[in-house]
Amino acid sequence: MKVLFVCLGNICRSPAAEGIFINMVQSEGLQDSFQIDSAGTGAWHEGEPADGRMREHAKQRGYELPSIARQFKTSDFKEFDYILTMDNMNFEDVIALADNQQEKDKVRKMVSFCKVHDVPGVPDPYHGGDDGFRLVMDILEDGCSELLKKLKEEMSES
Repeated sequence: MKVLFVCLGNICRSPAAEGIFINMVQSEGLQDSFQIDSAGTGAWHEGEPADGRMREHAKQRGYELPSIARQFKTSDFKEFDYILTMDNMNFEDVIALADNQQEKDKVRKMVSFCKVHDVPGVPDPYHGGDDGFRLVMDILEDGCSELLKKLKEEMSES
């Protein structure tokens, strides 16, 4: 199962989702069943590690963020089974690059998997303070947990 998380610059939300999901997958002993990556719709931070504040908040919860920023590319549609976007703008930007309905069907909003948080998107914490980073981590833990449940169900059905 190949999963790609996408945000704007690939230095805050999508690397955090990638790190959280990697941790959850490893905790279940399923690392051999998954390929997990992240990307951004823009290339401003290409080649950079995740934002230091995001890495610190992740570390406080026991997560490593191994991601190096890269831009989403159209070949990702062929490479990944699930493409999870952090907000409506990311969703629209990725959908606009799809060539067909099959590619569009791979794109989902991360918050569509949330059970606890009823929010329209994962807010970008980049220009805010610690509370914003904590909220992002809370939303992503919620969404990643439910995403993993769904994908485990799919894997057991096939």
